[in-house]
Amino acid sequence: MAQPILAVTGLFKRFAGIVATNNLSLDVQPGETHALIGPNGAGKTTLIAQLQGELASDNGTIRFNGADITHEPAHRRATLGIARSFQITSIFPGFTALANVALAAQARQGHGFRFWKAAASDPALTGPAMDALGTIGLDSRAHIVAEDLSHGERRQLELAMALAMKPSLLLLDEPMAGMGRQDGQRMTKILSGLKSTYAILIVEHDMDAVFALADRVSVLVAGAIIATGEPGVIRADPAVKAAYLGHKG
Repeated sequence: MAQPILAVTGLFKRFAGIVATNNLSLDVQPGETHALIGPNGAGKTTLIAQLQGELASDNGTIRFNGADITHEPAHRRATLGIARSFQITSIFPGFTALANVALAAQARQGHGFRFWKAAASDPALTGPAMDALGTIGLDSRAHIVAEDLSHGERRQLELAMALAMKPSLLLLDEPMAGMGRQDGQRMTKILSGLKSTYAILIVEHDMDAVFALADRVSVLVAGAIIATGEPGVIRADPAVKAAYLGHKG
């Protein structure tokens, strides 16, 4: 097996008396879609925040492309090639879809979100932004103000913003949250089209999407991974059924 693009070893995060991640180890291979599932409160979003750099870890090591990034800030991890989408849509509702994605492209260059007017009119940024919108099928909506997009389109927009960061690893925290069946199927198709081009770590409660997309699945319960394997193996694992699949939360 190739060197993992992401290798997490012995990760801990505590909040007062609550252990959110507990000696957690995980790896993602280049081009792999790795799903992380588990009941509510298992620590999934905390782990994503630790990997992205939003939360500092109490202990453990995070390596990305072989380099130790455990103590690197979020903006540094972004420039190295880690992009995250959030469980709750994080966009600028008063800006067009194109401007939102151009801002993400600008942030990838280390300039932050301060100069949005320049970003929205700079061909060096709007060109890659249109490419990202095209990849997820939203290019025809580029000049629509984000607050006028449907919920499903806003989730697509956030994915386009992540792609504009030119990542090699996508951290996707419930990309189908709040979607109906049709929008969920559309997002599954979009993510399927990204497979192999990007390494993806996806947190998702939609089990149909998980088993359609994932090359491997890890099950997180009470901050610890209790099983990792191919989707069919995980689906049949008695411990996984008892801990999660039998009574999703």
